[in-house]
Amino acid sequence: MNDIDKYILNAIKIQVWSGFNDYEDIQDLISDLLENGADERMLRDSVDIEFKEKYKAEQSWPDITDFDKLDPTFQTLSNDGLLCLHNAGYTMSDGHEDADTALSKHANGQFFGYCFYHGQDVERAVIGEGLTLAYDHIAGDVPDKIKVATKIQQELEQAGFVLEWDGTVEKRIRLTNFDWKHRSAVELR
Repeated sequence: MNDIDKYILNAIKIQVWSGFNDYEDIQDLISDLLENGADERMLRDSVDIEFKEKYKAEQSWPDITDFDKLDPTFQTLSNDGLLCLHNAGYTMSDGHEDADTALSKHANGQFFGYCFYHGQDVERAVIGEGLTLAYDHIAGDVPDKIKVATKIQQELEQAGFVLEWDGTVEKRIRLTNFDWKHRSAVELR
C-alpha cells in the first residue's frame, strides 16, 4: 500500500468514526483526495467496511457517551446566551466564520458569545486526544471573553467533564478525557 492510500484510508476512518458524515459524504471525500497511483476500488470499498466496524463497536458503547453529554450541555449554554456549534468548519478561522454566519441568523442580542470545535479538533478527539473548544465574546474584550469561557467551564464541569483551561484567552478549553463516541445516523448498505 502506498502513502496516498494510507493517507486516504486514515481520512476515511476519521470521517466515519466522527459520526458526522454519511456514505456519500465519504465517497465525495475520496473523490477529492484521489491522486494517481491510488487504489480507488480498495478505497471506495473500505467505506462500507469502516461503517460496519463502527456499527459493530457502537453496540458495545454505553447508553450515554461523552458526546451524548456534550450535546445537551451545548443546548443549555445556547439557552443561556452562548451559541454552541458542533464540527464548525475545519480550522479555527472556519469555526469563527461559521459562528458569525450562525449568529447572523438570530435576533441581535440573543447571544453574547459563542463556543465551537472544528474538524481538526474532531480528528484529534477521534484518535483519543480529548476535545478542545474555542470560544469568543461577540463584542467584548478580554474580560468578557474570560466570562464566556468561565460560563462554558462551569457547565462542562456540572455535566461531569474533566477539563484543562488556564483562565486566559490565550488557551482554549480542553476536555482531557473526552472519549469520542458519536453514533452515526447512517443506514448500513
